[in-house]
Amino acid sequence: MKFIHTADWHLGKLVHGIYMTEEQRVILNQFVQLVEEEKPDAVIIAGDLYDRSVPPTDAVELLDEVLYSINVELQTPILAISGNHDSAERLSFGSSWYKNSQFYMQGKLTNDFQPIRLNGANFYLIPYAEPGIVRELLDDPSIHSHDEAMKSVIGRIEEGLNTSEPNVFIGHAFVLGGKTTESERMLSVGGSGCVSQEYFEPFSYTALGHLHSPDAIHHDRIRYSGSLLKYSFSEAKQKKQVLIVEMDDKGNVQIETKSLVPKRDMRELEGYMDELLDASFYTKQNVEDYLKITLLDEDAIIDPMGKLRQIYPNVLHLERKIEQKDLKEKRLFQSMKSQEKNELLLFKEFYREVTTAQFTEEKEKWLASMIDEVKRESLIK
Repeated sequence: MKFIHTADWHLGKLVHGIYMTEEQRVILNQFVQLVEEEKPDAVIIAGDLYDRSVPPTDAVELLDEVLYSINVELQTPILAISGNHDSAERLSFGSSWYKNSQFYMQGKLTNDFQPIRLNGANFYLIPYAEPGIVRELLDDPSIHSHDEAMKSVIGRIEEGLNTSEPNVFIGHAFVLGGKTTESERMLSVGGSGCVSQEYFEPFSYTALGHLHSPDAIHHDRIRYSGSLLKYSFSEAKQKKQVLIVEMDDKGNVQIETKSLVPKRDMRELEGYMDELLDASFYTKQNVEDYLKITLLDEDAIIDPMGKLRQIYPNVLHLERKIEQKDLKEKRLFQSMKSQEKNELLLFKEFYREVTTAQFTEEKEKWLASMIDEVKRESLIK
């Protein structure tokens, strides 16, 4: 069978004060056209259809139009789950009758881990859920992290898994080792939001959402499709795509990538003001793109944003190279001061542990000077 894997549409996304709905409509029209050309047996949407739990009206209308075109007009089954940006309850609405047209929308996690069967393959739809919800749902008090939650969920799936047939897992998670970008919302503090790759080994293919880079991880059968559009300048160099997956009856997969072309790209430019405003330079640029511009000029410039927007109307962010350098040096200085303070505090704690003598102000000054001297010598070497 053949299916298309996509995720992270983030309809209703606001980027630097601009709603991306117009751009999303252009790219999704191309996506519908791709579905019409490829005639897949199913379309997988691995979470974050919306960018927020209460999306704007035009985002809701756009999603309704696109899903209707794919599912009703093109008669293509849809397998979709909610992500961490979505409202599970909102996406679950109507799911009981959606199934009559082979539109399978899993908004909320349930303890019924029966697969959706299509063309001899089993699809397991596992929407995003907080560890506490999984802990209560599965009555498993040992679950405290996303990793433990995913391990427990897949353990329940494996109890009824038919290994003689192709099995596809559809999830929304941060797989350990994945590359993040600025536009993704953290699942938890520290590393407790990560899940291990090894849990997905029982599946012929794992269709993931959450990380926006299609190259977030490198694995033959565990893949992120990435977001349809660039949603931050940390994604400027990414090549956005959707995945076309062909799977035989033994679960072997072949993956093809297809790129869609946005109305406006999101790019970074760097240069001197005179150069950027020179016709010989900007006539070779797509000046309508969304831009982050870094100016190399060190002298003061009056209204640089106003001047640039006369040529590049969609400059979203402007910064000076010299300001970046100053900020970097300031952060380095603060880090060194913090490190110095930590070293003093650590020694004072150690001093209290091994002696009853008072750690006087004179001793503290002497130790601080010794730390400085050691650091200077290490820099010279």
